[in-house]
Amino acid sequence: MSTKTTSAQTVAFRLTSMLRRLNEGKRLEPEALAEEFSVSLRTIQRDLNEKLAFLELENNDGYFTVKPARLGLLSMNDMERFAELAGLDGLHPRLSTELLQDLLNTKLQNALLVRGPNYEDLSGLELQFSQLKEAIAKRCTVGFRYRKADGAKNVYDVQPYQLVNHDGIWYLAAMDAGQLKAYTFTKIDGLLLNHDDRFEPDPSVVQKLEQEDSIWLNFVKTEVVLKINKDVASYFERRKLIGGQKIVKALEDGGLIVSGQIAHPNQIWPTVRAWLPHVRIISPEHLQVELEQQLRGYLDAH
Repeated sequence: MSTKTTSAQTVAFRLTSMLRRLNEGKRLEPEALAEEFSVSLRTIQRDLNEKLAFLELENNDGYFTVKPARLGLLSMNDMERFAELAGLDGLHPRLSTELLQDLLNTKLQNALLVRGPNYEDLSGLELQFSQLKEAIAKRCTVGFRYRKADGAKNVYDVQPYQLVNHDGIWYLAAMDAGQLKAYTFTKIDGLLLNHDDRFEPDPSVVQKLEQEDSIWLNFVKTEVVLKINKDVASYFERRKLIGGQKIVKALEDGGLIVSGQIAHPNQIWPTVRAWLPHVRIISPEHLQVELEQQLRGYLDAH
């Protein structure tokens, strides 16, 4: 486990613990918290004034509390959801406060989805982010200019379903001309909401987004099978490192045969490269062949 991941988990534990106590009506004293969690007083003050700002805390004689009218409003599911989001260091404070309020609002939970511990800075894009949330909530179509590598493209009558943060990058999951697509949020310009053109969400699309564990929003999946060396087998046993991961077979030498579902080769190649030489693609064979060609090309060029 990386130091970065461990740090994010420590922050999540501290903030979630503080949130639980506040929700139960307890008073928080910054100095005592700093000692309890072995962090600086400045860190605790930042937690209370920025990361927990969405609670609109009251400060009475140095003790922080939740307003009486808001006590007990957060459920256990809300607590668990907050734990997933507690490392929002990369978001602009104004946006993270608003975002957390929305993410803990059950009416908007289907509009926003966050996966992964790191987040890109969206400073200056708060208005556009809020407009997309509004379009999703009100189920109105949108249009925008989308910047691609080969030039900008105008997109019209898109049905926005969800804003997804995958591995730190925000995407808009939307239906465009009957096809489910993922648009990188920061590449969207000139957003226009069409309040006169409403749509009814397709249940199959909603289900698809609930089940999807990647940003490759493709209804057609390909099964990929990996052979995992015994030296790294335990990592694949503890965590799902590829989409739809399943352990097919435990090998006599301690290795594993693992399967998963992908919509694009780029979903599997980075994982295999990261675990070389301990992981090999055994099906489809052409993916392993193409990967080896990429590696030879890299070595030849360097």
